Amino acid sequence: MRAIGVMEFGGPEKLQVVDIPEPHPGPGEVRIRVHAAAVNPTDTVLRAGLRKPSEFRPPYVPGMDAAGEISEVGEGVPWKTGDRVMAVVVPSGSHGAYADQIVVPAESVARIPEGADFAAASTLPMNGLTARLALDRLALSPGQTIAVTGAAGAFGGYVVQLAKAEGLRVIADASAADEQLVRDLGADVVVRRGDDVADRIREVRPEGVDGVADGAVLDERIAPAVRDGGGLAVVRGWNGDPGRGITVHRVLVATAAEDAAALDRLRRQAEEGTVTLRVARVLPADRAAEAHRLLEAGGVRGRLVLDFSS
Repeated sequence: MRAIGVMEFGGPEKLQVVDIPEPHPGPGEVRIRVHAAAVNPTDTVLRAGLRKPSEFRPPYVPGMDAAGEISEVGEGVPWKTGDRVMAVVVPSGSHGAYADQIVVPAESVARIPEGADFAAASTLPMNGLTARLALDRLALSPGQTIAVTGAAGAFGGYVVQLAKAEGLRVIADASAADEQLVRDLGADVVVRRGDDVADRIREVRPEGVDGVADGAVLDERIAPAVRDGGGLAVVRGWNGDPGRGITVHRVLVATAAEDAAALDRLRRQAEEGTVTLRVARVLPADRAAEAHRLLEAGGVRGRLVLDFSS
């Protein structure tokens, strides 16, 4: 069966078409005929070997987002073949979403949003759940203020939209080119992005914000923006101590990967227009290396998506 993976870690050129055994679901699992798989920064990190899977066995197949049709069901699941679904994928045994067929727990699956195609639906599960998890960990109340770094990206954009839906005041960063995009996503205040963005956030809110969702992976550089006793949600496992009673929340989407209710809530919010599904470009699956190069070059807004439909 076709997949896109690496036999050894390295640059985008290491990605190649590989043959892996066709999977079959066990009890509580489903198999999905993948039509689209989103390309995320975590895919490039793992492809490069910067964060090696604990159970690496070549070929390593990246990918944490997929959309397609149920092609086989295991015992005790509510799905049927032909259902159009999206799924968050936690690569196990070194196999992720970049494949013609994948097997995932039934609880990692939700229907694709009505009106969305497979490419658009594939951009929601991993980044949407990560955004949801960050907001849940920060546990802010309506009227409080959150700062979002990397707001023009997929994770940051979802945080901005979900935070506004929950009555939070949002201060977000952006480049000059992305300022209107971030305003359109719902940010109340937009400040210029950069390593010193904490200073600009403090200019807007001198006492500091109640929480930060750090999509730009600034870590200790963004901590000064948080008020004493506030919260900082980080997405790459930073384990520093910013002091001043600030709580660091290390957000790992794998802990929510089988939260079907949360994924289905995101589906409903996409249908309602609360969150926007943004596809930057769709490329054939065998051009995954090009997709990784484009992502690593920076400036991609929305998600690059690999087409596995043919």
